Amino acid sequence: MLNRRAFLRTGAAGLLGSLAASRLAFAAAPTDNRFVFVFLRGGLDGLHALAPFADADYHRLRPGLALQADQVLSLDGYFGMHPALAPLMPLWQDGTLGFVPAAATGYRERSHFDGQNMLENGSGQPFGARDGWLNRAILGLNGGDRRLGLALGPAVPLILQGPAHVQAWVDEQLPDLDEDFLARLAQVYQADPLFAAALGDARGAPEPDMGMGAAGAQGDRRAFSVAARAAGDLLARADGPRIAVMELQGWDTHTGQAWRLERMLETLADGLRTLADRLGPAWAQTVVMVGSEFGRTAAQNGSGGTDHGTGGLAMLAGGAVRGGRIAGRWPGLNDAALFEDRDVLAANAYEGIFKAILIRHLGLTPAFVEAAVFPDSRAIAPMEGLLR
Repeated sequence: MLNRRAFLRTGAAGLLGSLAASRLAFAAAPTDNRFVFVFLRGGLDGLHALAPFADADYHRLRPGLALQADQVLSLDGYFGMHPALAPLMPLWQDGTLGFVPAAATGYRERSHFDGQNMLENGSGQPFGARDGWLNRAILGLNGGDRRLGLALGPAVPLILQGPAHVQAWVDEQLPDLDEDFLARLAQVYQADPLFAAALGDARGAPEPDMGMGAAGAQGDRRAFSVAARAAGDLLARADGPRIAVMELQGWDTHTGQAWRLERMLETLADGLRTLADRLGPAWAQTVVMVGSEFGRTAAQNGSGGTDHGTGGLAMLAGGAVRGGRIAGRWPGLNDAALFEDRDVLAANAYEGIFKAILIRHLGLTPAFVEAAVFPDSRAIAPMEGLLR
């Protein structure tokens, strides 16, 4: 792996220089297609990003959170995008953006740590493998002869860890700690008067939609936009990587969901548009998938938010996506349709979406995907109709 300290000092310019000097960088690429996975850590509420605004059960379950018809960007008369995603509307209109609602991995226990680990290791169970499924997929593409993988962030995520060599890029200026982390820290220290007071002094006493939350949102937006710019520039190169993973924290919205998700979705939309713009002509050969470890409860809680759930959302963008449509099966939100009487039923498997991308887009053989990338998952077929 290239020296991470060098990236801390030089950012994208250092990576480009390292690529130019690397013999591996000029090995023949097994594909000119690109794939970017954007991991929203914390559990995105799919019903807020893609609201079934015409569903009476949606409004019944969320009297204080449901988006009204005049608030959403209607896509088909039933589903509508959150208005913060407005920058993505041109992609929907030109057929390069699509959605799969009620989507998740096979994980059902609602733990962030276990859910994220299972999504990343691809074994079908939390901590079932020490490497990541996307790293194993890269091995199947070229046996590790070229650094096809790119991690954007302060550490290589598990999904890209393994024997295949990957590149890493990190912005020199790390973002401020987000409000989720600070809130968790406050819970840990709430029984310790000394540490609780110190943390309170450090945070100050801002209003719920001001102070640390606003500063954190601005820092996250800048960091994600910078990472998207770097990813687009690097993947656009003929001798650059082909697969990248980006991450965005802060989606665990137990409280204050409406204002928090507005800012987070703005950040996501801004980053995705930046990525599309920087990829240039390579956008036509790209699939971007946005996903989270699970969704959230169908009903709102008593704190202006939602709790850990099951069925979530997958967003697909790129010139290789058959967009302008809502794909997959929608189970609805009536009481009989809910999973365990509380969650959106996960009717569409992330693994099926991943398999479609690996096989139909990146060109891996079904046999390799079933045996090495997602073992013991033959019951989940690649989802049809997602790609051009």
